[in-house]
Amino acid sequence: MILSPQRVFQVSAFTREASGGNPAGVVLDAQGLSDAQMRTMADTLDPPDTAFVLPAEQGGCDAQVRYLTPRRETTFVGHATVAAQYVRAKIEGLSSPRQRLMTGIGPVEIETLQADGDYRIAITQPAPVLGPMFSAQHHTAVFSALGLSGADVHPQFPLQLVAQKAPRLLIGVRSPDTLSALRPDFETLKRLSPEIGAEGYFVFALESGQPRAVTRARLFCPVMGIPEDPVSGNTHAMLGVYLVQHGLLAPQAGRMCFRGHQGAFVGRPGVVDVEVLCEANVPQAVRILGDAVITWSGVRSAD
Repeated sequence: MILSPQRVFQVSAFTREASGGNPAGVVLDAQGLSDAQMRTMADTLDPPDTAFVLPAEQGGCDAQVRYLTPRRETTFVGHATVAAQYVRAKIEGLSSPRQRLMTGIGPVEIETLQADGDYRIAITQPAPVLGPMFSAQHHTAVFSALGLSGADVHPQFPLQLVAQKAPRLLIGVRSPDTLSALRPDFETLKRLSPEIGAEGYFVFALESGQPRAVTRARLFCPVMGIPEDPVSGNTHAMLGVYLVQHGLLAPQAGRMCFRGHQGAFVGRPGVVDVEVLCEANVPQAVRILGDAVITWSGVRSAD
């Protein structure tokens, strides 16, 4: 079978600056590619995550997306989903602003919104599930590996694991200034990950005195081959549920909103807008909104 060349893009998600946000690859026309060909193509692209867009195999969905890194296939990647939908809107146009993409976690609701002469992408997904509180016996080891002291951690923010396929440990600190002082020991964090059940360490601060709720954060995932992730939509969804369920930010009229800043410490600043949709103050779904920009495009044939 002779395959048509694939249209390939590199995109920065959660930003409108080419050098900001989280980079992702997007491959259109991926139907017919074998798993090996997808892995090879993902390996040749610079971003760590590549979204392959295929025709939907299930009724009620507009397209299917698979997510590959050079190391493995994953079920869902938030920033790569933003990137894929942005490319589809810019390059192919859309029959409707509301669509459903089939992913490894099932159908995901997508909205393509008009914003300042460009597009914003909104992803709505079920509320992540909070996991167990983090065992106190591991506090010292994790704090040491991150360059934190116990005094840096905010007493009202319990350390907790949040599970969404790839569990994150949420660690709230007293001040955004603490983020710049972090000195992560990646080898130690990698060694601790299977022991504590976390594939990433999300250190965040909640800013006060803002007209809207604002967080600043850093995410370390060395066990996944990502020392520091620039901007994570999935983890901000986890943080939104955490903030509501611990009473740290209260929903108004069934909705809690905040803006998350991440990526400044790796030179790729980005912004994630988060809406937690609640019933009786219980999170039911999370809506993640982000911008994107195409930084490169070309045509390649699978080997």
